[in-house]
Amino acid sequence: MESVITIGRQFGSGGREIAQKLADEFGIKFYDRELLARAAKDSGLCEEVLQNHDEMPTSSFLYNLVMDTYSFGYNSSAYVDMPVSHRVFLAQFDTIKKIADEGPCVIVGRCADYALSDRKNLISVFIAANQEAKLKRVMEKYDLTESKAREMLIKKDKQRKSYYDYYSSKRWGHVDTYDISINSSVLGIDGTVKLLCQYISDVEEARK
Repeated sequence: MESVITIGRQFGSGGREIAQKLADEFGIKFYDRELLARAAKDSGLCEEVLQNHDEMPTSSFLYNLVMDTYSFGYNSSAYVDMPVSHRVFLAQFDTIKKIADEGPCVIVGRCADYALSDRKNLISVFIAANQEAKLKRVMEKYDLTESKAREMLIKKDKQRKSYYDYYSSKRWGHVDTYDISINSSVLGIDGTVKLLCQYISDVEEARK
């Protein structure tokens, strides 16, 4: 196994569970919220701050400031004066690159596919699901009514899309953004993991 696998996902699609099982199948490291602790340690930001701003959309007028500041590193005065949401993004962005340099792994969300787009060993995946399946999963996991679960689905996916579309040059959830997009409702969680394991193995073989 040589690949770094990134998992984008619709809320309620089972993307995190699929990512964890993929990591287990290949015997490689898994990063979701674990990435926040690592980013906090690397950047000096409080982990609670990273959690509160994790994959949250931000105002776009400071985009150029963010990108310009990133090139100067964390110690610049511009970085210190930057809004917290931007510092959180840059801390995660830098940590994602460091993690990928350390070896094969699975990384969930946080524009990881965009951060690592120049890597030849990247395999980017997007997990979607039917609305009914997502509703059922969210209702059971968070003990919500159908109406509350529906509201949560809309809110979370809107946040993820806004975050991804703002910070990357691609479009969240669009098939041409990823190497492979899968509806987890068709094969279920374990079936989707099995399919992805075969796909990843075939890609690695083709790259040799």
